[in-house]
Amino acid sequence: MSIETLIRYCAPTIACLKTGNMFSCAFENREQMTVELRRLNRRLRQKGLRILPLRWHQGKALLYLYRPKLLEDDLSDPLSRKLLSKCGYPPGNANACLAHLIARLRAEGEFPHEVGLFLGYPPADVDGFMHRKDSYKLCGLWKVYDDVEGAIRQFARCRRCTEAYLRRYAQGYSLDRLAVAR
Repeated sequence: MSIETLIRYCAPTIACLKTGNMFSCAFENREQMTVELRRLNRRLRQKGLRILPLRWHQGKALLYLYRPKLLEDDLSDPLSRKLLSKCGYPPGNANACLAHLIARLRAEGEFPHEVGLFLGYPPADVDGFMHRKDSYKLCGLWKVYDDVEGAIRQFARCRRCTEAYLRRYAQGYSLDRLAVAR
């Protein structure tokens, strides 16, 4: 996996604008993936970031780059807790919730609707997606059911961040320099 790929799909998380990003990446084998992710986690840990494989299938891994502290905060939101509880997640423990998400992804193969809570999407929008699918007000990085103005600003921040990070990376900035510590 190239650092450019990581930046292309995860710049807002690297910049601490978002809790997490998911993306698919090809690997020759699981051993290669494990070695690369361990090496990358050693680099990112000091910046408050972590990368995990959520599932592996036919030479590709679904990877999740996230900020554990932001995930804890996001999942402690009362609406998030309610939504996760209804889906069988253990309350109050971000690591246990993440383990449950991984198990669901590996068993079902499809993305559970609550996955947006792990990506930093507003809980009201995740709730809307789960219960009022067709009544969204805006579609961008996610489907927006509640705060359209706030979502438009966040979509623009994420787009500008990705563009800026890709430019800086092309200019020779390292991942260690780009990643915001938190």
